[in-house]
Amino acid sequence: MSKATQQDLEVVAAQLQRTPRDVHEVAHRCPCGEVDVVATPPRLADGTPFPTFYYATCPKLTAAISTLESSGLMIAMNERLQNDPVLQDAYRQAHIKYESARDAVATELNLNVPEVKGTTAGGMPDRVKCLHSLIAHSLAAGTGVNPLGDEALAALPDWWKNKPCSDLSNLLDKQ
Repeated sequence: MSKATQQDLEVVAAQLQRTPRDVHEVAHRCPCGEVDVVATPPRLADGTPFPTFYYATCPKLTAAISTLESSGLMIAMNERLQNDPVLQDAYRQAHIKYESARDAVATELNLNVPEVKGTTAGGMPDRVKCLHSLIAHSLAAGTGVNPLGDEALAALPDWWKNKPCSDLSNLLDKQ
């Protein structure tokens, strides 16, 4: 991860079409070079607990994930998760690693956030309910950490082709 520059924050604002809330770091960059996942502290500046540590920002990425979610993939993943002890263990380990990374940022920022203890994102560790969260985790942590995030990521088309997410100059000029 790397600290977000002012330009990164402007890109994220253009991607989200709103001011981003409390970006801690850039967690991943798209192959085109722009931010596509940010890390957010577990407590926002306004005091709100925020368990979603890795947040996908690129509109092309999130649109591709939404299409994948509507395909029924999550239903199949949940069925496999309920019946495969090896997958259950790997997914539980992904949950632990997600929580550990978030807790490290909480410690770094001297935040106490008991409200999010045991909660991560995307349904971990027991079910699949949000591929956006799982894919953001896989992008940020790298392959081999979240098996269902990796599987969903592999099913996505190349959303960055023709650099649609790096051509934000028009969006930035309008802000």
